[in-house]
Amino acid sequence: MQYNALLSLLLLKLALIHAALAAENIRAIFLFKDVMKSDTTALKTSGFNTLIMFGIGILDNGDIKYYSNTPGSQDVVIASGGAYVGGAALAEKVRSFKTGNDTGVNRLEISMNSQHVKNLMSRPGPGADAPLYRNFAALKEAWTLDAVNNDDESLYDVASTVTFAKMLNKIGYKYTIAPYTNVQFWRSLTTQLNSGLKEPNLAMDRVYLQCYDGGANNNPAGWTSNLGMKVVPLIWVTNDSKPVYGTTVAQARSKFSGWNQRNALAGGGYWNDYDIEKMKLSYKDYGGVLTAVFP
Repeated sequence: MQYNALLSLLLLKLALIHAALAAENIRAIFLFKDVMKSDTTALKTSGFNTLIMFGIGILDNGDIKYYSNTPGSQDVVIASGGAYVGGAALAEKVRSFKTGNDTGVNRLEISMNSQHVKNLMSRPGPGADAPLYRNFAALKEAWTLDAVNNDDESLYDVASTVTFAKMLNKIGYKYTIAPYTNVQFWRSLTTQLNSGLKEPNLAMDRVYLQCYDGGANNNPAGWTSNLGMKVVPLIWVTNDSKPVYGTTVAQARSKFSGWNQRNALAGGGYWNDYDIEKMKLSYKDYGGVLTAVFP
């Protein structure tokens, strides 16, 4: 009897923690720079609770590759043959984002496009014996990943994307999206994946809405209405690649505050860490905006 009471208390505590994390305001940043060269300490201590590693790609044989996007770094295959093959140093670095008393990060995602997804979902399919399934399972364990982010900007195949997302759910990943256009595709995807589900058990639980470059005119309220769930608008920090889309700290505060006042958001986020470091900007200043608007 006493054992059952203790077990019930533990399960209740875990449920409350899960619910609290699910309801937590999202403060995100996309990591474009090679994580072996980025400022890990600043990323962990500047107010961000979600990091999304950009540049993960699927190869035609089901292997998974990390594209560094950084001068002097090399692209590396990170999962092959159902095993993690990216090296201990890289795995240790990625895992370190969520560890230590100094970190505010509690969620780590990888972001990818849909290259080769349709073919691999057709053959050999999404089964547990398929190379892609086994590779994603191995990568999740090696890197302690929480979610896979879909940054599809060209293929937009609903059926194969739904199949792929459900495969990832079976492995233990959440699924997230980063749209900038084609709301009909994303609405169909969201509806099919989350049918019959409620927070915190949504299969596709976050929308990182691009509000820069091709998505510069996006209205978070409109996307919230179309998708039936709150969104996390993304803005681009000050940069020298496309300066017209860059956002200063003051401008970021104004944008996030205005959007949130007009229509409640799930949080806010930035594209990207590479430009913060290249332009010698402040992680704490940009992160401080998020902690102020989305405490």
